[in-house]
Amino acid sequence: MVSDEVKQHSVLVVEDEDNIALALDYLLTREGYSHDRVANGSEALPRIREMQPDLVLLDVMLPEMSGYEICQAMRLDPDMGAIKVLMMTARGSAIERKKGLALGADGFISKPFELGELRAEVRRLLEG
Repeated sequence: MVSDEVKQHSVLVVEDEDNIALALDYLLTREGYSHDRVANGSEALPRIREMQPDLVLLDVMLPEMSGYEICQAMRLDPDMGAIKVLMMTARGSAIERKKGLALGADGFISKPFELGELRAEVRRLLEG
């Protein structure tokens, strides 16, 4: 039973700001995760269903559908219920965090984030 094949974790980034998406792309590529991105809330759920990623990096403020609505829909759908969700928001208040966690997010990070902090949070969710 020798296997050198390690499953590569997949991550879907749901982020409408290109500069943040570029930073996330850089980090995820460096960490060796396979990843994709959608920039619009309404595209997120169909892409999550299709991709079945291990983790969704989910911005709260998105065009057409909020990250909260996406997270809630994921938690109500048995096909997406086990996918980890790390919510990201520029409004990192305690109320925002509580709301995200109450809707089923597995973690919450405030923007702008330190890459080291984000890396640790992604690792905790994917490997812990």
